[in-house]
Amino acid sequence: MPRLARLDAPGVLHHVMGRGIEKRKIFINKKDRNDFISRLAELAEGNAMDIYAWALLPNHFHILCKTKMRPLSSSMRKVLTGYVVNFNKRHNRHGHLFQNRYKSIVCEEDVYLTELVRYIHLNLIRAGMVKSIKELNRSPWSGHSALIGYVKRDWQDTGYVLSLFGKRGSGKSRYMEFVKNGIDVGRRPELVGGGLIRSLGGWAEVLALRGRGERQIFDQRVLGDGEFVEQVLSEMDEQSKENLRVRRKGIDLSLLAKKVCNVDGVSVGELRSGSRRREIVNARGVFSWLAVRELGYSGAEVARFLGVTTSCVTRAVLSGEEPKVKGYL
Repeated sequence: MPRLARLDAPGVLHHVMGRGIEKRKIFINKKDRNDFISRLAELAEGNAMDIYAWALLPNHFHILCKTKMRPLSSSMRKVLTGYVVNFNKRHNRHGHLFQNRYKSIVCEEDVYLTELVRYIHLNLIRAGMVKSIKELNRSPWSGHSALIGYVKRDWQDTGYVLSLFGKRGSGKSRYMEFVKNGIDVGRRPELVGGGLIRSLGGWAEVLALRGRGERQIFDQRVLGDGEFVEQVLSEMDEQSKENLRVRRKGIDLSLLAKKVCNVDGVSVGELRSGSRRREIVNARGVFSWLAVRELGYSGAEVARFLGVTTSCVTRAVLSGEEPKVKGYL
């Protein structure tokens, strides 16, 4: 069965999860965890996303974030690719670290944001990494310690989360009480499960709906009720149509190559030659960035056009700065 396309657009709340291949550890020591945290900070400080909650477990991670103008896939590719390279160097290993692609669920913010913040942070207790709420308060390996003020993380959006629990000082104390009450609730499979169970918030709601003979739209990529699911899918469909409209402006890869080469003073033949001359590499980076970010081409399509590997294009897109579109497109 083919994998479903990811759902994403500016302002969408995501619960992102990634797991080690064969359930192996992806965080072995403090250097690993601090490396990953610094990459999250870079995304938040770079205005790619707002981060509300996160937790690093030995063999997986959770992030609750709201995307801005940068696509989630681009942000996560940057974090995970860079992290794996450094992890492999630190531990003298090779090959894949994460199991398949990361999982992301679009969430209905008004209903689930606070529930997810609590669920994600309590993972450290459930996994036995900390034994009590007191230890959780002091642990640097989740966003909880920043929310209560024990660890300072300017990049984490603690203000917005605490504002949901009350004004000024009352928000922090109410948040703490909310987290404590969640310990006895146990695991919440409906928050990370699939299909209708996830969309409706649990089996009880599913059975109640069936008992009334009602039907409701659902999607395994969405945590929210039927109305929210329908809204999300409609908006994402419009986003897809917009991407197609951009492509249909008549700018295919050949025309884009000519435009980039004219501005940068190189020839199309040089652009596609594999030359390592600085001006050629720079032009190739601009071409790759515009093709992937602005026109929506895949890295594989761009790589085939340029006659390079897909990883070469990926590196160019991730390491490059946003070029001034005016003059190119």
